[in-house]
Amino acid sequence: MPPSLSSVFAFLPWADWLALGLFFAAWWGYAHWSRWRSAKRLSILATTNRWRREWMLQTTRRDNRIVDAAVTQSLSASPAFFASTSILIIGGLLAALAATEKATELVREIPFAARTTMLVFDLKLAVLTAIFVFAFFRFTWSIRQYSFGAILVGAAPSADQFPDEAARQAYADRAGRLMGMAAETFNDGLRAYYLSFAVIGWFVSPWAFIGATAFVVWVLYRREFHSDVLATLREGL
Repeated sequence: MPPSLSSVFAFLPWADWLALGLFFAAWWGYAHWSRWRSAKRLSILATTNRWRREWMLQTTRRDNRIVDAAVTQSLSASPAFFASTSILIIGGLLAALAATEKATELVREIPFAARTTMLVFDLKLAVLTAIFVFAFFRFTWSIRQYSFGAILVGAAPSADQFPDEAARQAYADRAGRLMGMAAETFNDGLRAYYLSFAVIGWFVSPWAFIGATAFVVWVLYRREFHSDVLATLREGL
């Protein structure tokens, strides 16, 4: 007989359900809000996308593209590093799930840590594992997108082979847009890493989880829309 809705909600205290719901709502809501906001006030990602287009415009003017290939390879190295790191973290979390009793005893020794059942502790580890699995998929997709961008860089005709200036700019738009997609996918993975620190607060208490979620979203907002790096990038546009 399938469990009733009340028994499912009784699995966790209401404060934990509230914290978990606010966490995913904040993650999803901020991701969509930042895209909407960047259309009115350029975020750091939207600003660098404009620089990527300028980069591709310069690429189509160069015959020797060794520098462009090196830059593309350097950009793809970051998601490759984080993808490898995600695998190690996922392996560690799965090992903790396999030894829940010892992990629970270790957490109980931490001051102010919440006292929960092993089943609830497993759920917290499962949520944390799912976040890093999501990050892994985003990082690996970013690597592939950068490889597609490298193909466009290598296949770009020289400036005199374009039929007109509009065709050259259209090619730069496509290549820059693809590089921007790779950067946005990488940014999604980094955002998951940031928010994983908020989940660690859940091991202390649901209220610490809520506070950590709010703090991480605030840090993301400040860095994406009000950082000194963003101001410097805007000056050149």
